[in-house]
Amino acid sequence: MSLMHELLMKNQDIWDLFTRKEEYSPEKLDEHQRFVFSEKDLRNASEPEVSRYLMEHGMQVEFPENKSFAVCLTHDVDDIYPPLSHSLLSSAYCLKQLNFKDSVAQLLWKLRGTDYSPYLNFSKIMDIEASFGAKSSFYFITAEADPIRFRYNIEDIEHHLGEVSDRGWEVGLHGGYYSYDIPEKIKKEKERLEAILGKKITGFRNHYLRFKTPDSWEFLADSGFSYDSTFGHRYSVGFRNGMCHPFRPYNLNTGEEIDILEIPLVVMDVALFATSKSFEEAWERTKNLIDTTASLNGVITLLWHNFVFGCNFRKDWVRLYEKVLQYCSERGAWMTSGEEIYRWWEDGA
Repeated sequence: MSLMHELLMKNQDIWDLFTRKEEYSPEKLDEHQRFVFSEKDLRNASEPEVSRYLMEHGMQVEFPENKSFAVCLTHDVDDIYPPLSHSLLSSAYCLKQLNFKDSVAQLLWKLRGTDYSPYLNFSKIMDIEASFGAKSSFYFITAEADPIRFRYNIEDIEHHLGEVSDRGWEVGLHGGYYSYDIPEKIKKEKERLEAILGKKITGFRNHYLRFKTPDSWEFLADSGFSYDSTFGHRYSVGFRNGMCHPFRPYNLNTGEEIDILEIPLVVMDVALFATSKSFEEAWERTKNLIDTTASLNGVITLLWHNFVFGCNFRKDWVRLYEKVLQYCSERGAWMTSGEEIYRWWEDGA
């Protein structure tokens, strides 16, 4: 057992929050079999109680170049070709702005070939991040089944994966909707991505944020992943188990630490904007979470889907992402991928 776990065990309330004891026997699950949080849980999510307890009891955290906190930047690649609904919304948005050229382009990109899809925008995203001295993780789907529509064949974008990897950004797996509790399927999806990439992958986040505590961690450790970043809120933002630091999960059923690092998800674009009344409110909530994390020398993980950067009707979401990068850059944050945070954390732990 680690020293961190021993320390947390001394405070029962903190220990129960850290291990998410109540998720072991959930009273209610949503339509995607995800844990349903209480209003109290969601209200308290903005306060990383467990990390604060650890810091007050002597935990020390360091980052490269004496950075005071870290930002883990991530992108779930749900789509590489816009569904018709997205194309129509983007076209209508451009039309409303009297931008006729882009309105037509959003509808007719297929005529130029699939390589012209506005969602094959990894270079654009990397360029934005590089301008702030940042890197990020891209999680790609290799599953063939999906509850809404067939997503894409990973083999079709081999050269895009190569570019992401060659530039020093991370390629990870976005686990399939139906695979999250079947280790054999997770392993098969991992092997398919590694075959295309030509090297081992370390990072994982599941589609729809489907996650079962503590089973999902055990499945991922068994499948050979080094870290996961699924553990967060789907309908809100904040700290799911009071942690704003990466951690090794503990399985209450076995009484043992699980051999995987969790880099908890804190802010997802869809959840943030769905629960904010305005751009300003979304920014203030995000800024407060950044400031709280920074005060505890923590790591805040952000998820901005790649489609957002090719969506005219999501320009505010891109604007907020760039505002966050600017703010964190000015605050001297280390902004990087999950893989780099994993390697640093493991070396220093």
